[in-house]
Amino acid sequence: MIPRLAGAALRALLVVVMVATPALGLPGIGAETTQAVVFIALFGAALVFAEYASAYPGLVEFRFAPPFNRLRFGGLLVTVVLLSWLIGGAAPGWLEGFAAALGARLDFPYSPVRLVTLILPEDTPPAEVASLRGAAAVAALVGATTVLAFALLVALGRWPGRGRDFNLWVNLPTFDPMAGGDITQRLDRDAAFNLALGFALPFVIPAVAKAGAASIGPLSLLAPQSLVWVVAAWAFLSGSLLMRGLAMGRIARMIRAQRLAAAAPGRDTLAPA
Repeated sequence: MIPRLAGAALRALLVVVMVATPALGLPGIGAETTQAVVFIALFGAALVFAEYASAYPGLVEFRFAPPFNRLRFGGLLVTVVLLSWLIGGAAPGWLEGFAAALGARLDFPYSPVRLVTLILPEDTPPAEVASLRGAAAVAALVGATTVLAFALLVALGRWPGRGRDFNLWVNLPTFDPMAGGDITQRLDRDAAFNLALGFALPFVIPAVAKAGAASIGPLSLLAPQSLVWVVAAWAFLSGSLLMRGLAMGRIARMIRAQRLAAAAPGRDTLAPA
């Protein structure tokens, strides 16, 4: 019980650090904004602590199948920290140069990075456009690296791990196995949907942010903290859906393999696989 509580407390602390990083590292953050950030950080920490302090599943998927959530959170934390440095102007020279070069390479017509820069007003100074371009490119790189790392684990059979028991019901607490239809077909459909949505979001989110700018105003969108979270969400949500799609497909294949093994000639089909 003590290790579980310690792990939950550490995760809650990391959530506080992640949420507070933009407010602490960016200039021009007012007192009211700081108070709101503190409230959100504490609220998020409380939810994470309650989830991981419990021995039973709650709402977090794949909680008992590491390192799925560790990769996702680690990628988001790295993204938020790097974006806070880049957009806040506190990044070291080598990081700014790398972000500028990567942004220039990925800035081509209809690319997700080009679409992100279009959320800015047309009269935005070129220096701010370049800063956002580099930040978006770095966020895309971190997100792609996270997804590729998980895909490699799946391809090598290292997730959920050889010889490790995988309980579908505790790792997918919101998945109803009795909803009807073959479970492997439903998992395959969910996998295809998540993969398709994950590929589409890098193009959809900039369009939504651009439409939102018409309501909240360009000054709000140009606020450094707003840009950090918009770009971080742009990279994180897409990567998370792609990882979830890979995970659901992997689970479907595991269930099929277990069924084939259980139905093999000379083996009791009622014996556990």
